[in-house]
Amino acid sequence: MSQLSELRAFVCVARHRNFRAAAAELRMSPSALSHAIATLEAELGVRLFHRTTRSVALSDAGEHLLARVTPALEQLTQAVETLDGFRATPRGTLRINTSQVAARWVLMPYVREYVKRFPDVQLELVTEDRLVDIVADGFDAGVRTTDLVPRDMVAVECSPRIRYVIAGAPSYFARRQTPKRPDDLLKHECIRFRMSNGRVYRWDLERRGKVLSLEVNGPLTVSSDQLVHQAALDGIGLGYFSEFMVAEDLAAGRLVRVLESWVPEDDALSLYYPGHRHVPASLRAFVDVIKELRGRR
Repeated sequence: MSQLSELRAFVCVARHRNFRAAAAELRMSPSALSHAIATLEAELGVRLFHRTTRSVALSDAGEHLLARVTPALEQLTQAVETLDGFRATPRGTLRINTSQVAARWVLMPYVREYVKRFPDVQLELVTEDRLVDIVADGFDAGVRTTDLVPRDMVAVECSPRIRYVIAGAPSYFARRQTPKRPDDLLKHECIRFRMSNGRVYRWDLERRGKVLSLEVNGPLTVSSDQLVHQAALDGIGLGYFSEFMVAEDLAAGRLVRVLESWVPEDDALSLYYPGHRHVPASLRAFVDVIKELRGRR
């Protein structure tokens, strides 16, 4: 492993503060990564990290090196990326951060077309419900609702405005009355969603300027949108969904919508990326696929 590669490995570990996560991003084993960092420390004659079985922290020397190496590596990366324009087709790795729901229900048509057209690109979708700093965390782009996109980013809409739905299975309504007002939800069995920050998602309702945020009750709390979906189909309780997630179930009668006039709309989903950096050919090609497919709808 060259010293340049070792420096890239050092920056990756420093960013993640975790050898296993950094090794996954670099596509190498944790032991090989640990060996590379140990080799770099031996070559430099300083300890770069303080390591325990539970944590990884930068030493003073590591902080000093990171501050000076990171800009230089970014410039080298951008210099190499500018060569993309000389290639016939995009190649390399394209990393996009998004949510599970957006990845499955919105991005997959674009992904299917993209991987078919550009087989030399390794596309990596990382899904999580928390909003991340895509630059600091090593992503080329992110996908979130437009209102969450940082102002210094370029945003490309990839969905219509998002409508939300409260719905339950016919088997649920066979034993429970249909809620007529938002307060009725507090007497119903609702499927609760716990976010990665530990908080339980509150159900937002709005009509004629009146805004409500309800902490619903229910027998089941999950941390996966897919489990909310399945639990609602199984008649366990009511769920709160993005409409595109349950459109087919509503049309087929597997789920029944309630309180439609109270459920708000949200901004569209947008792919976003830094506007001040060179845009690699792999990302430009993904943007082109989005624009082309959106133009057909």
